[in-house]
Amino acid sequence: MSSTGELRHTALDALHRSLGATMTDFAGWDMPLRYGSERDEHIAVRTKAGLFDLSHMGEITVTGPQAAALLDFALVGNIGGVKPGRARYTMICRADGGILDDLIVYRLGETEYMVVANASNAQVVLDALTERAAGFDAEVRDDRDAYALLAVQGPQSPGILKSLTDADLDGLKYYAGLPGTVAGVPALIARTGYTGEDGFELFVKPEHAVELWQALTKAGEGVGLVPCGLSCRDTLRLEAGMPLYGHELTTSLTPFDAGLGRVVKFEKEGDFVGREALREAAARAESQPPRVLVGLVAEGRRVPRAGYAVVAGGEVIGEVTSGAPSPTLGKPIAMAYVDPTHAAPGTSGVGVDIRGSHEPYEVVALPFYKRQK
Repeated sequence: MSSTGELRHTALDALHRSLGATMTDFAGWDMPLRYGSERDEHIAVRTKAGLFDLSHMGEITVTGPQAAALLDFALVGNIGGVKPGRARYTMICRADGGILDDLIVYRLGETEYMVVANASNAQVVLDALTERAAGFDAEVRDDRDAYALLAVQGPQSPGILKSLTDADLDGLKYYAGLPGTVAGVPALIARTGYTGEDGFELFVKPEHAVELWQALTKAGEGVGLVPCGLSCRDTLRLEAGMPLYGHELTTSLTPFDAGLGRVVKFEKEGDFVGREALREAAARAESQPPRVLVGLVAEGRRVPRAGYAVVAGGEVIGEVTSGAPSPTLGKPIAMAYVDPTHAAPGTSGVGVDIRGSHEPYEVVALPFYKRQK
């Protein structure tokens, strides 16, 4: 939301409207929810390719001689160990260990990093990094207006992008990025995404966004590329078992509560924000396992939603964090935190309380969907 309370618009706003997109308020941005059928958009990404506008994400640049040291102190991961050209999934936590946001950090150069925060938390992350930078020879810069972000995702995405760039895509590993030009537009080309498919995220100047979108659309015409909105992005990430901030991740959970303790690197040198609280959380998780994030697959047709109770034997044993119909499985699915005694795949007698009716669900391991490499 802008300072005047109005929705913010991406550089592609007029283009989305010309394509007949249904727009929605997402974290203060006016974003495309869908262009036609969200199911068709979802299936296109799984089988062909989809094109997304993700310009609402929050880019924060950290530069200077002590940029790595600052990020090692501010975040839970070992950021100093990331090689130039690579990226890392990590988190920023409060002093009490609660998750402020999950992030991707790209190391662009020896002393330059780009932190990408979720749109809803971008200001919180910017404020925390700025505050934590005190005493470090490093600069934290709000670059949200400096970038538009387009993503092309799906099995056809490498071929589409190869037709528009001479960058070495074959040599570009997952969670890596390199500078290049795409359709003549300077871009940071990253092999990252939030769909469970192979794909790329392209960081460009906002003034180049329309030109790049049109070039990608043209290049994808023959292989089934379609524009995709946030609705199918959510069902794609849900099938891939990827957490969404505000659902699977919150300030009331530590990374250990979320089953993501692996992102916390106690072995790195020096102190970091939340270290002591997270040590205690790790020990607590060992002795008293917290609720476990599991997958639930419906036996019926009713769709579970975030906040619905998970039940067994008449007792509440957990809570749904995300739920939706799964186009790939053809059934409603959900992610939920449940008591460890009911977390094993195949556990019988588990249901979801949907408006007073206990609908039967099968407990499954996450993710629901994994692409064939």
